[in-house]
Amino acid sequence: MTDEAVRLAAVRKDYGRVTALAGVDLVFPRGGFTAVMGPSGSGKSTFLHCAAGLDRPTAGSVHLDGQDLAKLSETQLTKLRRDRIGFVFQAFNLLPALTVEQNVVLPLRLAGRRVDRKLVTRMLTHVGLADRRRHHPGELSGGQQQRVAIARALVARPAVLFADEPTGALDTRTAAEVLALLRDSVRGGLTVVMVTHDPVAAAHADRVVFLADGRVAGELIHPTPEAVAARMTHLGAWGGAVAVGGA
Repeated sequence: MTDEAVRLAAVRKDYGRVTALAGVDLVFPRGGFTAVMGPSGSGKSTFLHCAAGLDRPTAGSVHLDGQDLAKLSETQLTKLRRDRIGFVFQAFNLLPALTVEQNVVLPLRLAGRRVDRKLVTRMLTHVGLADRRRHHPGELSGGQQQRVAIARALVARPAVLFADEPTGALDTRTAAEVLALLRDSVRGGLTVVMVTHDPVAAAHADRVVFLADGRVAGELIHPTPEAVAARMTHLGAWGGAVAVGGA
């Protein structure tokens, strides 16, 4: 076991004649919170899919939790995603007919794993929803539904949580609550890799990695919203927008 949760080495991904990733080298440390940003078409979604084992790169290698994904069969890769990776998306993807608790334990039941009720209670308490466990998604706010999705991602105790625009559908205050929850999970030892377009969201991370034209275009350590926005403007993410801070 290394201190690296995820490593991408010379990762390239082609879709026909289109190159989405053009030789990406990145390392994500265990217990770190990294945001990934870039202009539209920069390769963010492709990066996430390759890093999380949802898609295989055309060239290069991806190591996740110490395993070379290229050496895994589809069955082994499915098991790795189920047991060692958590996913949170902009769309909460909850089943409306199930209660909060049933949604949270669903991945365990689908995997045929024993449900640890004490762990489930701890997870629901962690996300502030212990008193809503018997409610259905339609009875919750958007922020509460996203917290259910986070609890569902955490209940299997993954090595890495990949979040794709997790606050994109939330208002500013609710987004801050969700990001604080992810921050607290990192303090507990989880590795979080978050794709976002929001400089304020990115500033909750330990560092921000920037992609442009399928390549790594730099990073910021201990980012601020102003520094992130300035760097994004420099990358052309917002056309002729005026930078709001130093890069």
